[in-house]
Amino acid sequence: MTFQRTQLASAAALLTLNALLCAHQAQAADAAPAGAVARDGQADTPAAVIVTGTRGANRTQFDTMAPVDVFSREDIGAVESSDLNDILAQLVPSYVVQRLPMADGQVFVRPATLRGLSPDQTLVLVNGRRFHRSALLGARGAQAPDLAQIPTSAIKRIEVLRDGASAQYGSDAIAGVINIILDDSLGSELALRHSRYSEGDGAGYEFNAKTGFAIGDGGRVMLFAELGKSEPTSRTRQRADAIAFQAAHPSLNVPNPVQRWGQPELDSKRAGFNGSVPLGGETVLYGHGLFGASDGTSDFNWRNPDTTSGAFKTTSVFPGWDLRSIYPTGFSPQYRNEQDDLQLVAGLRGQFSDNFNWDLSASYGRNRIDYHLANSINASLGSASPTAFYLGQLAQEEKIANANFNYEWSVAALARPVNVGFGAEFRNETYRVKAGDAAAYAVGPGAAAGLEANANGAPGFSERQAGRWGQDSYAAYLDVELPLSARLNVGAAARYEHFAAFGSTTDGKLSARYTVTPDLAVRGSYSTGFRAPTPGQLNTNSTGQGLDTKTLQIFTSGRLAAGDPLAVLLGAKPLKPEQSKNFSAGLTWKGAAGFSGSLDFYHIKLSDRFSTSAAFAVPAGTPNPLRYSSVSYFTNDFDTTTRGVDLVGSHLSRLGDGKLNLTAAYNYNTTKVDSGSTSLATNAAQRTIFEQRLPRQKATFSATYDLAQWNLLGRVRHYGAWTDSTGNASGDIFQRFGAIQFLDLAASFKVKAMHTLRFGIDNVLNKYPDEATFQASRGLIYSRNAPYDTDGRNLYVEYKVKF
Repeated sequence: MTFQRTQLASAAALLTLNALLCAHQAQAADAAPAGAVARDGQADTPAAVIVTGTRGANRTQFDTMAPVDVFSREDIGAVESSDLNDILAQLVPSYVVQRLPMADGQVFVRPATLRGLSPDQTLVLVNGRRFHRSALLGARGAQAPDLAQIPTSAIKRIEVLRDGASAQYGSDAIAGVINIILDDSLGSELALRHSRYSEGDGAGYEFNAKTGFAIGDGGRVMLFAELGKSEPTSRTRQRADAIAFQAAHPSLNVPNPVQRWGQPELDSKRAGFNGSVPLGGETVLYGHGLFGASDGTSDFNWRNPDTTSGAFKTTSVFPGWDLRSIYPTGFSPQYRNEQDDLQLVAGLRGQFSDNFNWDLSASYGRNRIDYHLANSINASLGSASPTAFYLGQLAQEEKIANANFNYEWSVAALARPVNVGFGAEFRNETYRVKAGDAAAYAVGPGAAAGLEANANGAPGFSERQAGRWGQDSYAAYLDVELPLSARLNVGAAARYEHFAAFGSTTDGKLSARYTVTPDLAVRGSYSTGFRAPTPGQLNTNSTGQGLDTKTLQIFTSGRLAAGDPLAVLLGAKPLKPEQSKNFSAGLTWKGAAGFSGSLDFYHIKLSDRFSTSAAFAVPAGTPNPLRYSSVSYFTNDFDTTTRGVDLVGSHLSRLGDGKLNLTAAYNYNTTKVDSGSTSLATNAAQRTIFEQRLPRQKATFSATYDLAQWNLLGRVRHYGAWTDSTGNASGDIFQRFGAIQFLDLAASFKVKAMHTLRFGIDNVLNKYPDEATFQASRGLIYSRNAPYDTDGRNLYVEYKVKF
């Protein structure tokens, strides 16, 4: 650790020295005007005006009091994926997303983390308005927005605020804010994209179209649509027990492999609009809508007829019934996810005067997921069991109303106006669980003889678990940015929020920025933050089923709401908000020679973190109608400290007849468990998994070169070492995976002014991580928890026409 800190300090010192040198060179030259970045002695290029993390007008990345990354549509289009999670993972060093094959709903709603924190500790906005959560409660109960539902071809730019912002935006903004700005340009565009892995599988097909047109005097509307299809991948070996089963039964034709580890088969449709229409004077009607639907299928673990006693056991309860008559070579359940997602936002904005703006808006968001299971059985029902089940539905619904005001207050003693933002918000969240087929959760007569109950692989939601729950919250905020001098800006924000479920919370933020030279500034902030438990986390129970890594036997577990009587008996306490204290400090610079960048340190102290308790055996004599082998419950489990540094730099220059743009971004991040009363604080194995499951270092280095009709891209992605384990009930087996780098290359050629052909290769060198030894018994080759794609080289081509 001492060596790592020394490395970090040295890197920071070198970068700071480089920034000061750049600033000194810039001072010697003519200072760039505000809001512009000099480009190699050429005419200044206006810098992007940002809207995230500030309520002031005409702020750029260089002007802000907190670090904000801005990614253009060109940056987004340079990543070969239609999933916004994958795009952000390649563009933002501290953003990590996993694929998690064969992980139930997380295969389709993939967990993503910013700065190593929980997926639901990052707030997601679309056009500055809160984007609703997914209905899925994922790892450790996290309930985060599903970014895959947002069509990437409709994005104009993405702003990522890397700083705590709960005092400005409310719950969830502990790690930062991702603000997706939708396209509102005029004109039309069509694009076709095809990709395939060099292994010959995982083919992807995508068609997107958009058109923007003017309405009235200054109004505009953009319509967009996407269609996508992804074929599955498989990086699997035949299971050893399947090989043994084939040898023992040579007359049978056992599938090879009996189960697949890889990306799911997925069809998706997305559509929407974005626009604004002047209503006269300064009043503008605006709004956007997003709709998404997807249908995906993933494999589950194979059930071996010779060894899976909970499914293939013959008993006197069902005379003459043997599951081998249906599945003579065993079965691998097929898990299907049907999802639809909707968000609608409408608002009015205008001015009371030249320096006093108002904005009123309302939004509705909904995410629904229907689950199905095929190629399975409820063995406890015997011959009465179907082989396909409807498992039920999860639904998240959010209704929000906002009133925002912004006043530029001119004070005689100050050279620039004081910016005062204030407003209020009402939010209603509703969570619903719909029961599945009765056979999907039934405990049949065969259970007493040892046959597993429930749909084998994924038990359905029962009538006991079904229900509808809601929560209202009210908030008011004040956000002030004060220019104390020509060099010093300070900011202060406060937010009061009241939740029906647990009461009130008040959070604040102080920030400052000091201009050392016209091209060098230091900045810092301190804030408190929170994340409120959701109705789904507060009220729901669920049933899970797995296959033990060592014994390959089925086990069934229950996850209870904290208020469930059995959970209370086992020690559960009412849930409360997670609380954070965020501190950040850094510097930012730009120079006349085309250099720009930033260095920011951060320290995030989190208390009462949300998680799942340790597993408990059901006490003897306690009713156990769903036949759980163990139960756990949601709890405010532990406290952590996260520390890290973000380094970002770029250089734009002329090279020959073309333009060269070099960018580098690096993140170093550690999270430590400080204290707690349950699993993570007292269980050394679980603590190791939590602290080391993600790389501490992640970096991206890229170069683009524009020459006439050509655009060339080279990118290197670096992931540091990380640790994985079995998560096995009988003891954890850890495996350390070393650092790895991937090389991506792409080129685009403008055939004509309106036609562009792009082709590229991700993971050019076809690199794979070390093989995962801990789950080889199930045919897995590479870790299912890897923070990067483990499918090898991917080739793609795209044709785009604008008119």
